[in-house]
Amino acid sequence: MNRLYSKVKKNCLLLTILRSSDLVENRIDMSPEEEYLQVSGKKLTEGTSFRPHRHNKLTREIDRTNEAWVFLSGRVRAKFYDLDDSLILDTEMTAGDCVVVFRAGHAFEVLEDETILYEFKNGPYYGVKADKTYIGDK
Repeated sequence: MNRLYSKVKKNCLLLTILRSSDLVENRIDMSPEEEYLQVSGKKLTEGTSFRPHRHNKLTREIDRTNEAWVFLSGRVRAKFYDLDDSLILDTEMTAGDCVVVFRAGHAFEVLEDETILYEFKNGPYYGVKADKTYIGDK
């Protein structure tokens, strides 16, 4: 697993990338406990089970959007930006990869037809104007 920290602000986690090839143990937590979006990668064996449960109602205060992408097929070129909008990582994401974006700016370009991914964000969603600030001239 790769955790990428800001070059601008020390100890500021920008994103975490977990490649499917990194899943060699039962559970890898991609998110530190204090982050808004909690993501783990799991490699499970036959017979593994989880006790039935539900989650308790808790009040949480959230001041930013975290986002995760899980790539099922195809290829994407993903670019990630530091707090000062400088490019910090340009990488390719493929089937089985997962990225959790905590504070990094981001963009991606699809490299193959019929690329499939799941995207997760904390909500509620108030629209583009309230949610996004664009980086650069695109």
